[in-house]
Amino acid sequence: MAITRRTFLKRAAVSGITAAAIITGTRKAAAGVTAQGQYATVIDLTKCDGCSLLDTPLCIRACRRKNRNNYPEPEKPIMDYWPQKQHEDWSDKREITDRLTPYNWIYVQHLEVEHRGETVKVHVPRRCMHCDNPPCSALCPFGVNEKTPEGPVVINTNGCFGGAKCRDVCPWKIPQRQAGVGLYKEVAPKFAGGGVMYKCDLCCDLVLQGREPACVTACPKQAMLFGPKKQMQSYVRNWAEENGGYVYGDVENGGTSTFYISKVPFEAISRAIKEQDLDGKPGRVPMDVGVENPLDRPSGMLEGFLLAPVAGIIGAGLAVYRTMKGVEADEDTPA
Repeated sequence: MAITRRTFLKRAAVSGITAAAIITGTRKAAAGVTAQGQYATVIDLTKCDGCSLLDTPLCIRACRRKNRNNYPEPEKPIMDYWPQKQHEDWSDKREITDRLTPYNWIYVQHLEVEHRGETVKVHVPRRCMHCDNPPCSALCPFGVNEKTPEGPVVINTNGCFGGAKCRDVCPWKIPQRQAGVGLYKEVAPKFAGGGVMYKCDLCCDLVLQGREPACVTACPKQAMLFGPKKQMQSYVRNWAEENGGYVYGDVENGGTSTFYISKVPFEAISRAIKEQDLDGKPGRVPMDVGVENPLDRPSGMLEGFLLAPVAGIIGAGLAVYRTMKGVEADEDTPA
């Protein structure tokens, strides 16, 4: 099919008008995905010892081994993009495992938590929470962030421009950006995006095969459980009631597919994380209890509508760009 400049402008205009409706529809579609058929992870902090005898916890090793072919390989030198005067490049720091990076999708926080007058050691594996209604998916300007029916929230890295809206709206700032890779280099290297966003995809390919995520399988203490979401949710609620314990992820951000259980309150755990990370290291954030989904606030929804025209125009341009390559134009001026 030939794409002309006239067709391009028409498509871009229509997309700009309808993008707000698309964002709203994405939100409704995510909300319509029921727990039936979804999976979830339980992370038991009473069992996790952080693989304290090893240099690197086994869940991290398994994740890095599983995803090594999915890590970015940037072209250098990396060009800064307007209006930024710097870029995010982790390619020379791939060995880092104590925070989230484009090359490290899970890490373990080793904490000393004050609880009932005692200092308790707590080890907290951290990765994407895979929310029920992920704001990162609803507000992705490029439509490449998806909540799958099985539960994982997945970024299509082949279409990501690295705009980082997903990170901006995530309560835990999970997605991490690598510059020098991605479609933006072909489409608008000086003006759009800034790379590609990367995060845990819950080993969605393994889940579709009926298998467990790599981190779950690798845990020597069976501190991670994986199964149907309703079953996992029932388990953590019963466990908390029977053990006088606490659950995190059941209601946070409107609900997630990752449930933590602990005998130490998560308020204390989050406080310990804040005290540990006063240096402002990226990819390491608190576990605030009861954190709300930003799109449930009027200001959050307004942000989505303001994003919509930009999203539509960029989306239309991307669709046209992909279609135009190698195609002859008709009687109009070639696009």
